[in-house]
Amino acid sequence: MSDKELSEKLLELLGGKGNVTSNAACMTRLRVGVRDASKVDVAGIKALDGVMGLVESDTMQVVLGPGKVNKVLEEFSKLTGIAKGEVAEDLSVTDAAAENKAAQKAKYEHKPVQAFMKKIANVFVALLPGIIAAGLINGICNVINVSTGNMFANDWWYQGIRSMGWALFAYLPILVGFNAAREFGGSAVLGGIAGMMCIANAGMPLLAPGTADPANAILLPLTNAAYNPAAGGMIAALIAGAFFAFLEKKIRKVMPSVLDTFLSPLLVLIIGAFAMMLVIQPLGAFLTQGIFTVVTFVYEKLGAVGGYILSAGFLPLVSVGLHQALTPIHALLNDPNGATQGVNYLLPILMMAGGGQVGAGIALYLKSKNKKLKKFVAESIPVGILGVGEPLMYAVTLPLVKPFITACLGAGFGGVIAALCHIGTVSQGVSGLFGLLIVVPGQQLVYVLAMLAAYAGGFVLTWFFGVDEEKINAFYGE
Repeated sequence: MSDKELSEKLLELLGGKGNVTSNAACMTRLRVGVRDASKVDVAGIKALDGVMGLVESDTMQVVLGPGKVNKVLEEFSKLTGIAKGEVAEDLSVTDAAAENKAAQKAKYEHKPVQAFMKKIANVFVALLPGIIAAGLINGICNVINVSTGNMFANDWWYQGIRSMGWALFAYLPILVGFNAAREFGGSAVLGGIAGMMCIANAGMPLLAPGTADPANAILLPLTNAAYNPAAGGMIAALIAGAFFAFLEKKIRKVMPSVLDTFLSPLLVLIIGAFAMMLVIQPLGAFLTQGIFTVVTFVYEKLGAVGGYILSAGFLPLVSVGLHQALTPIHALLNDPNGATQGVNYLLPILMMAGGGQVGAGIALYLKSKNKKLKKFVAESIPVGILGVGEPLMYAVTLPLVKPFITACLGAGFGGVIAALCHIGTVSQGVSGLFGLLIVVPGQQLVYVLAMLAAYAGGFVLTWFFGVDEEKINAFYGE
């Protein structure tokens, strides 16, 4: 089935063009917003050739795999007439959120934390391609600079490419604020302006000539501390974008229609400026430091135990789509100007989760006699080794429960080695063998050893505790 044919089938099963409000893509999933979830043929979508699974959430997340998802999105966007990552013009962000909330209220009203985390994840989904590419550029350029003695320092083409990697992280708060305001139902541009407040620039009035000098700094009330626009960075921009959206909605409710167009956004920015400087940026700085402290504690102080817990606990997040909520942390760790100088030491531990899946799948294939299960596993193992774990998880281990648990526990052994060997990555991306492309140069061998440990852990635990032939036959048929 071609990408166009698959897109046409998906559109039909999602309730038709009139039922689609948005379309976007993350690493492996086509994320489609719908007006009425009851019009979606869930079983039909799962049965489509080329579809690896479906996660029913605040959006319908069709699992297609890396690369494939972007091709399908291209065709799907043409069919819906909605730009990639945008909301249908005939439906406001607020209305779309309200309709979707009503359609799935019974499912999510008792899980406010999960619903909130999904909104945070949605802020970063559209940014992933840039974060991945910029991280790779920064990592590769660092290696080139060290190995060549900065030989290309004056070459225009090299510095041009290098600037692309630098620019994303330097101005990331703007994009985060923009997306956060849009995700929480406000005007995206106001959130973008909030993000601009989180970037140090000598041209900013708060940093006018001379004020960068501590002796001439602009002091804030209450604390009498010098204002630092970089305080809080991306986290402050995320909070500000959500707050600006909240503030805008409250103001528009009471603002007369004749004044709304120009007075509402003006008040948002004026009130928001005070909130940014006095509350949001200090809070963002506190949370940023807190995130680094917690992650560093788990990574350095807990060592092997921390590596095991992080790796073993990652798959449950993936199963419900909450793993994207970790993107802000990954972005912080991959920031070349951050505390870790762009080396992400959390991601390699989490990447071991896919290894546990592969090991569990191999054990099921060798021990079970169910032909349908063997077929599913045989089709899923190759892509699982390459780093795409959705087919194994959604079609095999998760429905059977026990293999899912043993895969999680087995993955922890790979996490132990990743933690003890201090494996890092220079960017985000898929795991498996493709993870070798983003691992810090020189750590490829220990990365492979860690992944083999995850394979072995998942295999052994599943072989002895995860194969229930009776349940397999009941689920797949004899």
